[in-house]
Amino acid sequence: MSNSSSPTGRSEPLALAAAGVTVVLWASAFVSIRSAGESYAPGALALGRLLSGSLVLVALLLIRREGLPPRAAWPGIIASGLLWFGAYAVALNWGEQLVDAGTASLVVNVAPILMALLASRFLGEGLPPRLLAGMVVSFAGAAIVGVSMSGGGGTSLLGVGLCLAAAVTYAIGVVAQKPALGHATPLQATAYGCLIGAVACLPFAGQLVRDVAQAPLSATLNMVYLGIFPTALAFTTWAYALKRTTAGKMGATTYAVPAIVVLMSWLLLDEVPGWVTLLGGMVCLAGVAVSRSRSRRTAAPAAGVVAKSATATAPAGADADADAEKV
Repeated sequence: MSNSSSPTGRSEPLALAAAGVTVVLWASAFVSIRSAGESYAPGALALGRLLSGSLVLVALLLIRREGLPPRAAWPGIIASGLLWFGAYAVALNWGEQLVDAGTASLVVNVAPILMALLASRFLGEGLPPRLLAGMVVSFAGAAIVGVSMSGGGGTSLLGVGLCLAAAVTYAIGVVAQKPALGHATPLQATAYGCLIGAVACLPFAGQLVRDVAQAPLSATLNMVYLGIFPTALAFTTWAYALKRTTAGKMGATTYAVPAIVVLMSWLLLDEVPGWVTLLGGMVCLAGVAVSRSRSRRTAAPAAGVVAKSATATAPAGADADADAEKV
């Protein structure tokens, strides 16, 4: 019993730590996108980011000597590469240029809810009450952050549509990647998904060459940073965590991103948040805590199984004592 249960006990904290790395790096991506997006077109920025990430991921594949993933993993890898790595990046970069940051974050944060619903429908994952409650609380916090960050200007319908498209492709891409991780390693799923996304963005190669020639060094370094850390590293830690938990729980964890973005903007960009924004960030984190928590009922069956296994071994000991008394 101890041998079979210990890996599960260790994998949960490791998965949570990996998800934490992903959330922090994805939050930093919003700061870098804001900077690089002033000099790079949406498609060019997505292609440059994916090419940078692909170089790092291919190098890791060669170092670890991980070859091609099994055939069964390719449908999910291709779908996530086209939708999540490729289409999501272009749609989000473009959408954030047409609407304010608050509106963009609010629309994109529909993705975790869509993710949970799709995972329930196509992956057979349940929708525990705590997960749903946590998502509702976190979405309310994201709405508070979004409204407080809105610039008050006109909202582009195209921009809102692009942000919604980003949310949909993000959710579908994650749900498609989950079955692939049953056959491929997290590094394989991330590396080949990133390569497929880069290939899909090759039509923007001409724009990328022009932007690199004109962009300041700081914008180019931000693009490279996006490829190495929020893409190569963060998507790999995401795949590691997703392999060990449900898509719904992983989606709920990403609701910590708005709170971390507010903190990073405060520390790195000297953008002092108002008390309403801070309140929204705290509500986001509270919702994540609720969605990741376990009810007492889940602990009770586990305790019952242990007790039952202990009582199952008791009769053998009792019989041995009885035989000893007979002798």
